[in-house]
Amino acid sequence: MKIAIVTINNPSLKSAKTLIKTLPNHQCDIYSKVEYIKFDKLDDILPTLWSEYDAIIFIMATGAVIRKIAPHLKDKATDPAILIMTLDLKRVIPLLSGHLGGANELADELSNKIDGCINFVTTASDQIKVLAFDMFAKKYNYEITNLKSLAEVSNAIINKKKVQVITYPAVIENIKKFDGYKEENFIFISPDDLNLLNQDMPKVYITPQKLNTTSLCLHPQEIVLGMGMNRDTPKDEILNAIKRFCYEHFIDERYISKLASFDAKSDEVGFLEAGDELSLEIAFFDKDEINSLTQEFSPSQATKFFNIKGVAEPASLLASKNKTLFLSKRIYGAVTIAASF
Repeated sequence: MKIAIVTINNPSLKSAKTLIKTLPNHQCDIYSKVEYIKFDKLDDILPTLWSEYDAIIFIMATGAVIRKIAPHLKDKATDPAILIMTLDLKRVIPLLSGHLGGANELADELSNKIDGCINFVTTASDQIKVLAFDMFAKKYNYEITNLKSLAEVSNAIINKKKVQVITYPAVIENIKKFDGYKEENFIFISPDDLNLLNQDMPKVYITPQKLNTTSLCLHPQEIVLGMGMNRDTPKDEILNAIKRFCYEHFIDERYISKLASFDAKSDEVGFLEAGDELSLEIAFFDKDEINSLTQEFSPSQATKFFNIKGVAEPASLLASKNKTLFLSKRIYGAVTIAASF
């Protein structure tokens, strides 16, 4: 993290010099009125601190900090982590952006490194040690939409009520292994069983697709498109098929991390050119790799011509991290596309 340590007098500057020694794995700057990065008024440096640092540690009174930072608060997803420390470095308060901003984690790090330092964490999910979906999203690099709905979900879990999680088996396994998971808090529902949803119960959707909902959504950002195409399909036709596929299935093109296909397509000029234009790696798989998969795939002409189970679906699955095929193949003229994550 890039951290600013802010002091306003000589005692707090002395504390900052001690504190910075405990943070060798971070890029740290000290702001003071006498040396290091100098300032006259706190108001003069706050815009820079807010835009250029991941975390700000104030060694000063909590009330003064709150008054000074209030005009700069924007959003819990983008505000930097704000921490307060006492002069003796024995107390640390993660004041703002505890989860997504990393304040709670940084406070934990400090309390573990500084002998006798106590972390006054106030986030309820951390205090009672229950699963927090913003921390889950952070660990797995999932984008969050409808962040305002996080409070409803978190409060239900804290109050020992159930929430519904609509997602895929690989994600469910990760949730069950995550810190704070308690089985009694969760009802897992497959995207194939949406008829089972209780509309009066909080919901969390975990899917690569953007949804028309106000419920909390987490979006995996490493989508693999498996692709098949006729011989000599031009680049533009392939690119147009990808755009249409993403448009029709509510996929953000920024989430696409890789393309994949059967190795017989490795000399398709249009396909290679499309990968280059999108700055995406293309993974190719041979007959044995494709036929080693045990899943059933949509009927494919590749079975007749190459004696393989398919192209788009198995290739996307093989190249994906979570081995989850979430969109079976769609055909756009000479191009076939499926998606996994």
